[in-house]
Amino acid sequence: MSDTTAVPIPPDVESADPSESEPNNPRLDRWINKTTLPLDLLALCTIWLTVVPLGTIHRVADQPMLWYIGRLALSVIYGVDMAVRTYLSRHRLRYFTHHPVGVLAVILPVIRLLFSLRLLRAMFKKGNTGHFVFVSIALLFNLVVIVWGFERTASGANITSIGIAVWWGCVTVFTVGYGDYYPITTPGRIAAVGIMVLGLTTAAVITAQIASGFMDQAQSRRNAASGPDDDSTDGRIRRIEEMLNTHFEQTDSTKDQT
Repeated sequence: MSDTTAVPIPPDVESADPSESEPNNPRLDRWINKTTLPLDLLALCTIWLTVVPLGTIHRVADQPMLWYIGRLALSVIYGVDMAVRTYLSRHRLRYFTHHPVGVLAVILPVIRLLFSLRLLRAMFKKGNTGHFVFVSIALLFNLVVIVWGFERTASGANITSIGIAVWWGCVTVFTVGYGDYYPITTPGRIAAVGIMVLGLTTAAVITAQIASGFMDQAQSRRNAASGPDDDSTDGRIRRIEEMLNTHFEQTDSTKDQT
């Protein structure tokens, strides 16, 4: 007789993403639920560390040890996470081989960005303005550092310090565009296009959120001020309810008299 009885999931453990977990494994679900958001945020905030090639920011004459240590630390963190997930799974070898993205993220941390895309799912949902602003600022920071990393060693570049890069990034994301600084390398220009798209998207989303808030407030005031004689759907429903209540009361009184 094989032991295939499903293990009940405790009520305090939410089911994790089925693509990353396995059925009826509360221990693995608990670990994934606790580590998913921190690891996604880490991947989002370290795009610059995984995108800019090694040695681009720090020349050989400098001391690039911190750069290498940062890359290695990301691989260690993602490796520990994958190791714990594999250990907590019931079929360890199968779990390891069926999650190649998580395994490759240990070697190439930039692949972890595929997991952090889930942070973008709620960006455009109504009422998530704070979430959207946080993700936008994180993306702006990464793109600014990426531009600085590629531009600072390029011949004839004018974005040669992180301060200038931040100034240029703010001017670009707010669609001001003074033109006093600009990227000249191909990777820097690609990142600049990303900042431009980010600026336009941020302005559109925030404007839509503010307009939606005003519309909700206006609708709430209309609903509060509407009476039983208005022509709105709620008013008509209230009138129908009052007519039915009056009819039933008259029917009951007629029965009592007879």
